[in-house]
Amino acid sequence: MSMPILNRLEEARSLDSVSDRIQSAVTAAVRPQRLRDLLHGTWLGHPLHPVLVQVPVGAFVCSAILDLLPGSKKAATTLVTVGVAGAVPAVAAGWVDWSQLTRDRRRVGLVHAGANAVAVGLYTASLLARLGGRHARGRALGYAGLTVAGLGAYLGGHLAYAQGAGMNQASPDTGRLPEEWTEVCSLASVPERRTVVRLVGDVPVLLYRIADQVSALVERCSHETGPLGEGDVVGEGWDACVVCPWHGSTFRLSDGAVVHGPAANNQPVIPVRVREGRIELRQP
Repeated sequence: MSMPILNRLEEARSLDSVSDRIQSAVTAAVRPQRLRDLLHGTWLGHPLHPVLVQVPVGAFVCSAILDLLPGSKKAATTLVTVGVAGAVPAVAAGWVDWSQLTRDRRRVGLVHAGANAVAVGLYTASLLARLGGRHARGRALGYAGLTVAGLGAYLGGHLAYAQGAGMNQASPDTGRLPEEWTEVCSLASVPERRTVVRLVGDVPVLLYRIADQVSALVERCSHETGPLGEGDVVGEGWDACVVCPWHGSTFRLSDGAVVHGPAANNQPVIPVRVREGRIELRQP
């Protein structure tokens, strides 16, 4: 699949009506915050979907190899069973992540999901054929499923590496901060127990102060670069968190730890110190 085709897919607004309906359905179906955090991988500090995908992909690839070897029918059937079963949680996590993406990413993600649905359908048919003793048919369906799964994987790679879905969107900002300690503002200009935003070069930094102690985070949300400086502060003291106004990702202000998704990555923390009443920071 060439880049021009992928570019056209990113711009295919005709997919938006279907995409919006599915997004609403996924959001309505997965309401409990704990379940959403589980599927996003908030507890893991990393998106859960690519981790879960390893089970069906690994099982399907291994079954394809075993199908080339004599006397491996039972083992290949077992692996196809594992792959089909393992696809269920991977699909669930993928849909929840997809529901929080921008429209251009959701367009590619919709085709990615469609390809994977066809692949799982082919492997399900392959499993039924194998269990019914039609192993030649099962092998053929398995190889067809692997081919379609390869297309889905290609689109998934484009989502992650070309469109940045699932990556920590705030991480690049740390590289644009000064390497040496640099004065930002006076300690007195930062109100206590509230967040303020200060620019360091072209990088917005979120500051939070209690007495003479200050924490600093990259201000752009790690999920989709939402403005954390416009978010609400919830909780007290150094357990207080800031809530992204765009999608609700919640980060602890003391250390940037992600508390609630859809973000699965921590918010980058910036080293900060106070000297003679002035706040200074530098690159991590």
